[in-house]
Amino acid sequence: MNDNAESGAHPIASGVESLIKRLREEGVSKGQTRAQEIISEAEARAQWIVSQAREEAERIVERAHAEQARSQNAAREAMRVAARDALLSVQSDLTQQFARRVVRLVSDTLSSEEMLQKMILEVVGRTRREIDEREAAEVILPSHVVAVDELRRDASELRDGSLSHFVLAQATEMVREGVTFGVAEDDQKGLRVGIRDGEVTLDLTERAVAELLLAHLQPRFRALLENAASEQGARMS
Repeated sequence: MNDNAESGAHPIASGVESLIKRLREEGVSKGQTRAQEIISEAEARAQWIVSQAREEAERIVERAHAEQARSQNAAREAMRVAARDALLSVQSDLTQQFARRVVRLVSDTLSSEEMLQKMILEVVGRTRREIDEREAAEVILPSHVVAVDELRRDASELRDGSLSHFVLAQATEMVREGVTFGVAEDDQKGLRVGIRDGEVTLDLTERAVAELLLAHLQPRFRALLENAASEQGARMS
């Protein structure tokens, strides 16, 4: 009886073992397949991540290069503007210094009594040639070298060589030519010439002479500065 039971149970046990073995083999096979799928997915994901990281790195590098180029351009433009402003400032300063020197030179020249004597002779001669004989001309002298009361004194009482002495010494002949002398009410240096009604026909004061000279000289002076700046810029580049 036991032998029959044992012989009857053996096929069942054998089938169970077979089933377990088959399930184990199938599980292992599916597990291996799934593991391979997971590995493939991980590898694909890793490749995607690496690709995205590479693309992002390239974009970062491109942005960095672009930002560097912008910074360099901005720096060059800032330097160009700063150099231009500095040059303009220097040119302005030099132009102003030049103008002040011209004005000072004119002022110093017109303060010379010897120069004024030469100017009076030239002005009187030119004036008498250009105005009608019936008109009287008045040479207005600068107040800083001639006083009104000096023109009323005798020439022998004044210092020989002074402008007042020169004017009084020439006055008699000049009056016959229709030329009289007066003294300016302001402190301008130089001469003015007026006709009978007081209109100024010729202005040789320091302001007028300086303006005339600067109108002629300043454009040339600025051109010299600009040429010098251009040559300097060419050497620097």
